[in-house]
Amino acid sequence: MDKKAIEKAVEKIKKSSHLTAFTGAGISAESNIPTFRGKGGIWDKYDPIILDIDYFKQNPEKAWPHIKDMFYNVIDKARPNPAHYVLADWEKEGLLKAIITQNIDNLHQKAGNKNVIEFHGNTRDLVCMDCGRITPVQQADMSKNPVICPHCGGLLKPDFVFFGEPIPEKAMKESIFHTQNADVYLVIGTTGIIMPASILPYQAKQNGATIIEINVTPSEYTSKLTDIFLQGKASEVLSELNRQLLRN
Repeated sequence: MDKKAIEKAVEKIKKSSHLTAFTGAGISAESNIPTFRGKGGIWDKYDPIILDIDYFKQNPEKAWPHIKDMFYNVIDKARPNPAHYVLADWEKEGLLKAIITQNIDNLHQKAGNKNVIEFHGNTRDLVCMDCGRITPVQQADMSKNPVICPHCGGLLKPDFVFFGEPIPEKAMKESIFHTQNADVYLVIGTTGIIMPASILPYQAKQNGATIIEINVTPSEYTSKLTDIFLQGKASEVLSELNRQLLRN
């Protein structure tokens, strides 16, 4: 871990007035949630067509067993790791204003964060393709294939963004607000490939934010817009940043 880079990041974070975190799959990898890309990722095991909205509508009985296996059987067992808890502590202290997450695993909330903008939705809820009502997963019969709306008998879909669906309007507006107002922007565990989420750090940079990136390997951002690159696991880097902040 680069000591000088850590010191620079600590100074920037300590003096920030609107610290925003932008998180991706890498922060949850240490909670045993597989990433989508790379060796051993979800797309090594499953065909991405499963999460295409048109395919889902036409073949729900084929898609649902894979969706349960990909997400619900894994996320139910997952617990926050130290990286999640550091961000939760920073929010409680008033240091961190918001988390914009691409993840759908609810781990930021489980760790204690309140202001979490779920850019791609979540796995807590299901939405009916017919009546539009939201049903919490705990209130749905997940043993059925496909999973059916308890209100109207229509097809239930996980309340996260499938391929071919737009980003929820509220999430987009809130993400843009915290991105444009950030003076320090933490990019954690994301490759910078997935559109339109990948645009957000560029918008932060254009608005004058210092970009601090935490990733195991360099991303699309590292050479293009990152000001301080902290290479390593999110839990280790954030824990060290927190230790240094507590000393100051």
